[in-house]
Amino acid sequence: MNHSLKVFKFGGASVKDAAGVRNVVSILERYREHPLIIVVSAMGKTTNALEMVVAAHAEKSGKAFELLQAIKEEHYQLARELFGEDHEVFDTINDTFVELEWVLDEEPHSNYDYMYDQIVCVGELASTRIVAAFLNRQGLPTEWVDARDVILTDDIFREGWVQWPETVERARKIVGPLVGAKQFVLTQGFIGSTTENFTTTLGREGSDYTAAIFSYCLDAESMTIWKDVPGVLTADPRKFENVSKLDRLSYREAIEMTYYGAKVIHPKTIKPLQNKSIPLYVKSFIDPAGEGTLISNEVDDTYPPMVAIETDQALVHISTRDFSFVAEHHISYLFTKIAELRMQVNIMQNTAISFAVCVSDIDDKVDQFAGNIAQDFKVMITRGLELITVRHAQPEVLENLRKGKIILLEERIRNTVQLVVQDVPVLQRKAL
Repeated sequence: MNHSLKVFKFGGASVKDAAGVRNVVSILERYREHPLIIVVSAMGKTTNALEMVVAAHAEKSGKAFELLQAIKEEHYQLARELFGEDHEVFDTINDTFVELEWVLDEEPHSNYDYMYDQIVCVGELASTRIVAAFLNRQGLPTEWVDARDVILTDDIFREGWVQWPETVERARKIVGPLVGAKQFVLTQGFIGSTTENFTTTLGREGSDYTAAIFSYCLDAESMTIWKDVPGVLTADPRKFENVSKLDRLSYREAIEMTYYGAKVIHPKTIKPLQNKSIPLYVKSFIDPAGEGTLISNEVDDTYPPMVAIETDQALVHISTRDFSFVAEHHISYLFTKIAELRMQVNIMQNTAISFAVCVSDIDDKVDQFAGNIAQDFKVMITRGLELITVRHAQPEVLENLRKGKIILLEERIRNTVQLVVQDVPVLQRKAL
């Protein structure tokens, strides 16, 4: 283990404006004597805006360049507030967006996911160029590294799987020599590349995972995710009252909670850290002096109830067309199709004549899946659902969560209760 290297990850909320970037710099100034790798996401809601560019380009609506111009202007405005009107960073930002304009000049690619990755990656590339330039301007020597030169993935776009041996080798060869006590290394979250140098992404909100990849490859002493919350909380404070911060959390509990939908950490983040016993801190960029939450092996597995809610869920109910049993060979076939699409299955349940899966419904994969199996199976899709997961549940907590909900599916596994729910429709009397 590198007993001095730290890896920091700053998300889009921390660099959404000039004040945010200055705050990040003020945090990093405290670590100028430490070897440090910094992973930065796209600023603010840039990824959402770029997804609209992708959709406009695919639809040939004529709005793609107009939408892109608004994104460019946001980045130029941020640069003006940080650097004034005359700085070489403006040329760098322009060059970054020119590469995207070349993509938009071409006909939409037949593979939507491929096109998505080539466009959306610009958010991370542009934000990190600005932050790196500002760190250097503030007297904190920083080397900008393209994460695509380091993280090698397979060629499944929008959900690239890391090729670990090659990525470890690249990280040690490219990044290792740059890490030093007097220089920061700054790179992008979320993105990688194939052996053919096509950009891939690691899954939505994948910047946490990027930081874990660098931590693993370079044997970091610790990793820290800087958030707008004081640490890992027992539930989302935007949806629940009386939530509390967890001071310590085991790797196992963190893996369970992130898998089931806790948004504070990307689900893939924990395992690479656990494999090398690298502690993970979740801290607040609003209150950097706060203790935050420590995730490590050295934690007792005694916790209060913890709740995670996943919205945008679809319940896919599958039955055979001839009313025969759903047997093992059927399930094997269905999961082959699920794996091909890399769908995220959050809960599943089978009876003698049916099989149901609850999956995230954030793109067109549910419809693709239904189309792929329609010849052999009857498929019914219920959309607009929530998946509620409770770890270490107590009866009164479950009772409160069930209020005003229709329970479509319920599963209990040891310390975990999962409910697939929809809101109870409110019936109103007609006026007489």
